[in-house]
Amino acid sequence: MAPKRAREEGAKGGKPHKHKEEVAHPRKRFYRARAHSNPLNDASFDVPTRPEDFDWDEHFPEFLQEWRERQQKQQQDAGDAAGPSSSASDTPVVRFVDIGCGFGGLLVKLSTIYPDTLMLGMEIRDKVSAYVRERIAALRREQPGSYRNASVLRTNAMKYLPNYFKKGQLTKMFFLFPDPHFKTANHRRRIINSHLLTEYAHLLAPGGWLYTISDVPELGDWMKAKLDAHPLFERVSEEELEADPAAGLLALSSEEGQKVARNGGATFRNVYRRLEAPRPMAEAAPS
Repeated sequence: MAPKRAREEGAKGGKPHKHKEEVAHPRKRFYRARAHSNPLNDASFDVPTRPEDFDWDEHFPEFLQEWRERQQKQQQDAGDAAGPSSSASDTPVVRFVDIGCGFGGLLVKLSTIYPDTLMLGMEIRDKVSAYVRERIAALRREQPGSYRNASVLRTNAMKYLPNYFKKGQLTKMFFLFPDPHFKTANHRRRIINSHLLTEYAHLLAPGGWLYTISDVPELGDWMKAKLDAHPLFERVSEEELEADPAAGLLALSSEEGQKVARNGGATFRNVYRRLEAPRPMAEAAPS
């Protein structure tokens, strides 16, 4: 005798329903790590000598393969099938980077809002970066064709950003709830400081945005002061932020932001634009 469910569906004249195979997602409890780390400690990372030496196909295989196929088809349609299908300068590159991406909340949300933009989360903690890697892999299996533009890399962003990105390559950089490093002696570990802002300005394209948010008032003031004082950045107006999808994700997309919201805490958002040319020093606020 057929199973009851099959009999009922047969009586209705329909076919047995095929269940979509469930995709197992990683569980955070197996990937927990210390909330804070010392980015100035030496660690073993496999770092490319220069951006051109890094193979991004490992991170975005479907996205880049599809792009190459489109390029080849366009050239064939143009009657130039014998020529090269693409050049290194034309190949899509990472445009968004989330520094200290945590468990990847912002990254996966941005991926669906900007599906044609390659984006990378950078995380120094090995277990946390492993979780994000598994999370993205699960989402790709669950929703074929989506999340192909997002990936994660375990590295030390304070030391190695120029090894991965060229001058003017990035259009958005995110710093969500960075470690406060409260002690004065540890302020040099803060991810936003005058020296590193010059490096970020080098990697950001003119007009690119740098996003920061913190639930620590003193750190929020610190980041604002450093950015106000830097001649290559200007503050983005609240009107512009209201129209920007990424700015609306800063407070609640990450696990840390959600924790702050649950506890009724305040957040301090500061977003700045990379200028085409330095402002006169007289216009910069004191640091």
